[in-house]
Amino acid sequence: MPAYSFIALDSQGKTCKGTLEADSARSARSLIRAQALVPLHVDALGSPGADAGAPGSGRRRTRAFGSTALAIWTRQLAGLVRAGLPLERALGALADESDSEARRNLNAALRADVNAGSDFGTALARYPQEFARVYVAVVAAGEQSGDLGLVLERLADDLEERQVLQSKLLGAALYPLIVSLVALCIVLFLMTYVVPQVATVFTGTRHSLPFLTLALLAISDFVRSYGWMLALLLLGAGMALRLALRSAALRLRFDAAWLTLPLVGRLSRDYNAARFASTLALLSAAGVPILRALQAGSETLNNSALRRDALDALALVREGAPLAAALAQKKRFPGLLSMFVRLGEQTGQLPEMLERVARQLGNAVQRRAMALATVLEPLLIVFMGLVVMLIVLAVLLPIIELNQWVR
Repeated sequence: MPAYSFIALDSQGKTCKGTLEADSARSARSLIRAQALVPLHVDALGSPGADAGAPGSGRRRTRAFGSTALAIWTRQLAGLVRAGLPLERALGALADESDSEARRNLNAALRADVNAGSDFGTALARYPQEFARVYVAVVAAGEQSGDLGLVLERLADDLEERQVLQSKLLGAALYPLIVSLVALCIVLFLMTYVVPQVATVFTGTRHSLPFLTLALLAISDFVRSYGWMLALLLLGAGMALRLALRSAALRLRFDAAWLTLPLVGRLSRDYNAARFASTLALLSAAGVPILRALQAGSETLNNSALRRDALDALALVREGAPLAAALAQKKRFPGLLSMFVRLGEQTGQLPEMLERVARQLGNAVQRRAMALATVLEPLLIVFMGLVVMLIVLAVLLPIIELNQWVR
């Protein structure tokens, strides 16, 4: 039985919202009227207008889950299912406890699909903006294996581990970024306001200014006169690069070149390899065939060159090559990945080995990111100090020379 969201008026003229299950929109309106309400708008959950509010309201469809909320929801659903609660009752309980309207409507829609006889994986696949293909594949495999609760717990573990890795990488990059922005703002303020004010003091003197002061004044004049043009050029170049990268061939060459960079290239390679191995471990442990697992794992790679290598490895495996041999031929992937895959194939413990190599690569990414941030922080501070020192010297040198001339 499908689920519907509605907006109605009560006897006092107040607007109320809710969800209910009915055979049709007409039946839903009848049920609403039976509650002494006047229906204003009724929408089937999952339809384009379900989350958009009433017609003409101008509200955009909002996502029910962010990455953190999805991990929490998966953990809650796994706990309820493992406790023996039927899936439709678990979804109903989550819908009742949801503090978000979009999340409550999504839970109600999933519950209605399950009550109508649909598989849970099929119900999730109806909402690709909420659930990735990897997520749907893992859930579908868990249903087929008969242990959905355990698979959902593993899926929640994987989502939480990825969240931890992403938050640590963001934390490592945040401080250098803030220092760089503050330094840029300070230098622009000095060059566009302080330096011109000081320069007026020396305009009436007949003595030549030091070279450092002349250079600083020239830079200040350039920034004040053409800084806006330079900013527009940089913005235009960034937009042009972004548009150019929409070309698959150019994006492939750009991503391949990015992987060859000394520090960030290795970080990007190991981060993508960790996500790829983690996805393969999750899917293979759930019983997904290796070809489907490789296809889904390639979609988690945000580097197109590595994605191309993963698809090439998929073609080799389809032709009968072992997974370890196929990955070993792709030199962009870390050698550690193919080594652990070979051990997993030889011992029959491929999911465990994939999970282990994913953990090792993730830890390596964290260590390198923290080390890079630790080195960048003092370098940025020293660079900022040198820039400020040059500006102060450029201002003080003519003052010192003027004092000597007066004496």
